[in-house]
Amino acid sequence: MESLSWILSPFPLYNQPPKSASVVTLPFVSFASLSSQNRRRETNVKRSPKPAKILASPPPPSTTSTATTSDRTTSVPQKKVLVPVGFGTEEMEAVILIDVLRRAGASVVVASVEPELNIEASGGTRLVADTYISNCSNEVFDLVALPGGMPGSARLRDCEILRKITSKQAEEKRLYGAICAAPAIALLPWGLLRRKQTTCHPAFMDKLPTFWAVKSSTQVSGGLTTSRGPGTAFEFALSLVEQLFGESVSKEVGELLLVHTAYNNPRKEEFNKVEWFVDHVPRVLVPVSNGCEEMEVVTIVDILRRAKVDVIVASVEKSMQILASGGTKIIADTAIDTAADSVYDLIILPGGIRGADRLHRSKVLKRLLKEQESSGRVYGAICSSSAILQKQGLLKVHACCQKQEKRANDAAESARVVIDGKVITSMGLSTVTDFALAIVSKFFGHARARSVAEGLVFEYPRS
Repeated sequence: MESLSWILSPFPLYNQPPKSASVVTLPFVSFASLSSQNRRRETNVKRSPKPAKILASPPPPSTTSTATTSDRTTSVPQKKVLVPVGFGTEEMEAVILIDVLRRAGASVVVASVEPELNIEASGGTRLVADTYISNCSNEVFDLVALPGGMPGSARLRDCEILRKITSKQAEEKRLYGAICAAPAIALLPWGLLRRKQTTCHPAFMDKLPTFWAVKSSTQVSGGLTTSRGPGTAFEFALSLVEQLFGESVSKEVGELLLVHTAYNNPRKEEFNKVEWFVDHVPRVLVPVSNGCEEMEVVTIVDILRRAKVDVIVASVEKSMQILASGGTKIIADTAIDTAADSVYDLIILPGGIRGADRLHRSKVLKRLLKEQESSGRVYGAICSSSAILQKQGLLKVHACCQKQEKRANDAAESARVVIDGKVITSMGLSTVTDFALAIVSKFFGHARARSVAEGLVFEYPRS
């Protein structure tokens, strides 16, 4: 009977499925087709008529972007975007925003409002900015987008240089936006919400002017775009892509990120069900390398830490700082050699094609995974890193009836997350939130996962 092991590798669009699998044509969903009750537009926003090139991994900064259409290739000026960060910035919001915009072809500058480039985000992830905000004061940006988080939003608010940049952006009728706490904590005191319909994180809605406050997940009002929290960060970022580059580019990026699965596919499928509960705080290892998908690394770490999981980010490189696939710089907590001295309840491999290859080369990680499997502890992978488990023989053949096998194959073609005993995998990219919440549910139960999802402003089933 055909093995069920490949179902644990729901490969993303840019990977080839195993030979035993039939090729699946994934549906195409427009961001513009999202329910109007979740996304409202007050006024039409001027859009660029020429799309930029869509890339799986964003290119290094440059002054032009190549736009390819069905009948011609043109060169257009690259859109410049400023994303400021500070101590306590919400890492999911910042990284998703940066990564999505870079995939669309924007030149994104990550600027620190602190005296140093290294900042510790609200969930403990350490990011490295590209430059200081002072170096951006004379630049002209097509978009200034503020991530939220606390105290990160307050740190942005207190930066006078950023206030002047954003105020000038609004005065000159260029695009600006904010998510989570930032609309209420930063833009409101700066006077940049006047006569603008605005949304923000539910915890800060009472700070907004009542008449102009709306509960939509993403709100466009003239040149201002606001959104609610980490759970709406993809929608927020794709809205900004649409305004910068046009609807067609937003659709293409959304397809690349597997955003369609968040609306059309089953959330989770589980086989050979076993309990994951432990009698202590769960310890989770997330190994990272150059080329890892930053949105996957940051989302997994942030959500698990919100659930009170002890998460260790370990670099398999010689340096603690890794350069992720989209250009984001992340500082690991420790080296893989040091991390190997401890025992983990779960080891998760983030995706990214180049990152997965570098993780696979780590002899220490290979030994840890073998020990994890032989000891009956949990392990998993997301996106292209599922191939590592296959190469190392860690996706076992499970005896099952024909009916279960058919169900499993169907699940592999559609489910966002697949759990088989003590192995968990996911398509990755925009489905990573479901992946992380599935882990929380397995360790602590559905109620904890739902509580975390509410804080993220992420739609999650009641039962």
